[in-house]
Amino acid sequence: MNPVLKRAVDLIARFPGIGKKTAQRIAFYLIDQNDEFVEALAHSLLDLKRGLKICKSCFDLSEDETCRICRDQKRDHHTLCVVEDSPSVAQIERSGSYDGCYHVLQGVLSPVHGIGPGELRIRELLERLKSEEIHEVIIATNPTVEGEATALYLADLLAGTDLKITRIATGIPAGSSLDYIDDLTMNKAFEHRREV
Repeated sequence: MNPVLKRAVDLIARFPGIGKKTAQRIAFYLIDQNDEFVEALAHSLLDLKRGLKICKSCFDLSEDETCRICRDQKRDHHTLCVVEDSPSVAQIERSGSYDGCYHVLQGVLSPVHGIGPGELRIRELLERLKSEEIHEVIIATNPTVEGEATALYLADLLAGTDLKITRIATGIPAGSSLDYIDDLTMNKAFEHRREV
């Protein structure tokens, strides 16, 4: 394989869910496109990486210091949904099942990978709960072993507070990611959340 093509295929294959064959198809597709499209794609990827920051309040991706969700006064600022990552926020938002604010942990507890509470945004969560008028915390981590362990850790940590602590319903299959959940299932998960 041509070295230029091989380099492109190798880089594209680093995307999650993209194998060598699909990467090669994408590379050949890009070769067939006009220069304007390929340049626009390259600029868009650079903008994506350089133009996004982490919201200082919820730790979701944002173009500004504070994200649009945290700035939106129409949202319920008394309810906080704790999620693992930004794709989870995007999926919940797409479903339209929730109108409160978020707190992105930026990961899950995983002792095998050396990720403990100190590597997540748990300290910042506790600070928010002290400084903001939060009434309910909805734990919406993925139903994986690590997601469940993180949910249990948070529930134990917040037990004994005046907060209502709930967990999204388990209509979401165990071991799955929120990124792949359809809107109806996401709506039902929020509708049937339970106290923990």
